[in-house]
Amino acid sequence: MKTPEKPMSLEEFRKKRKSPKNYIKEVDKSLTKLDHFAMYITDHVGTMGFFLIIFIWTVLWLSWNLLAPAQYQFDPPMGFVLWLFISNLIQILLMPLIMVGQNLQGRHADARAEHDLEVNVKAEQEIEVILQHLEYQNSVLLAMHEKLGLSKA
Repeated sequence: MKTPEKPMSLEEFRKKRKSPKNYIKEVDKSLTKLDHFAMYITDHVGTMGFFLIIFIWTVLWLSWNLLAPAQYQFDPPMGFVLWLFISNLIQILLMPLIMVGQNLQGRHADARAEHDLEVNVKAEQEIEVILQHLEYQNSVLLAMHEKLGLSKA
């Protein structure tokens, strides 16, 4: 039985291995100030807290102007139409901005996925080295077993 060649040592493997890149920092460095602003808006406007603030404000404003005595109402009846117009305008402006932020967050997700792939490839290489060592040890044990003339159990 031929013994296979000795596998790479752990020290040789460590010297050969490269340290992983930080893809998230690389993506962050490539973002412009407008990109950072879009990310900030996406992170803060796309929350339930912001939604609740807008919802509570709308309910309070509408309730006050419909239920309060006429002398205490601060918007005439047409004010609601103006409020709806402003709300729609805000939605029209925020929608593309949020989509830009989501695209930027997608870039971060891609960078994390790239990093995960790099880590997985390195782990696979390490496992391969371990398997080579186990194979080598197995062949050495079998060769010793034959040389001693022990029968197979």
